[in-house]
Amino acid sequence: MKNLMLIAYLDLKESIRAKWFIIYSLVFGGLIALFFIAGVTESQVMGFSGLSRLLLMYIQVTIIILPIFILITTVRSISGDRDDHILEYMLSFPISLKQYYWGKIVGRFVTVYLPVLFAMVIAVIYGVFKGASIPWGIFILYTGLLFALSASFLGIAFFVSSLVKSSEVALGIAFFIWIFLLAFIDIALISLMMQNRMNEEAIIAIALINPMEVFRVAAISLFDPELTVMGPVAFYILDTVKQSIFILFSIIYPILLGVLFAMGGFMIFKKRDLV
Repeated sequence: MKNLMLIAYLDLKESIRAKWFIIYSLVFGGLIALFFIAGVTESQVMGFSGLSRLLLMYIQVTIIILPIFILITTVRSISGDRDDHILEYMLSFPISLKQYYWGKIVGRFVTVYLPVLFAMVIAVIYGVFKGASIPWGIFILYTGLLFALSASFLGIAFFVSSLVKSSEVALGIAFFIWIFLLAFIDIALISLMMQNRMNEEAIIAIALINPMEVFRVAAISLFDPELTVMGPVAFYILDTVKQSIFILFSIIYPILLGVLFAMGGFMIFKKRDLV
């Protein structure tokens, strides 16, 4: 456990020194600052106002940005160490493959999750300062949803990083995964539904496999019980499943998905040539 935490600390320290971490933090922190400057908390659109309005806009941004940031910054975690011969050097110490692999995951998860969480905390502090009503229940559930989304894409990224040896190939696969999942948020599913090429049950099953769609439906449903800003796929999901059950599913499923991909990546990692 000591070696695992040491690897996590080293990865966290390396990530903080990297330029991508500064950009990553500025994107989410800057978005919150931009919303404040634009007066989002003082506006009202489609019945949403105050901090709820700000968090709703923050959701729409994180759905798109968070997965790709996690993928492109994490997918080179192991393949990059292999290319730079850091992996060979690290394993020359009395560190097991298990400690190295899971230590990298722990360190990288802290790196990708904390800036997103910190931006939301800033929003809440600003709301308290302004005397706005704080939706604490929504805030807690949304932090859980962000935790689950981060865990799922982190597991996918480590699986890809263990599967391929070249960093360039890993980045290409990461972009393909992001574009593919993004296309199946609503665009492709609505097209299939309108053309009657698949029945509704199959379309909903495809939607529920996609962690981005699960996150989107669950997160926006917290703010929009009337489903005024959702598409037909999301409406059908929540018309079939109770909201409380779906939110619980949307937290548990992405975490399990990420753990399964991470375990699959570890099985590949320990069986392949390390250098």
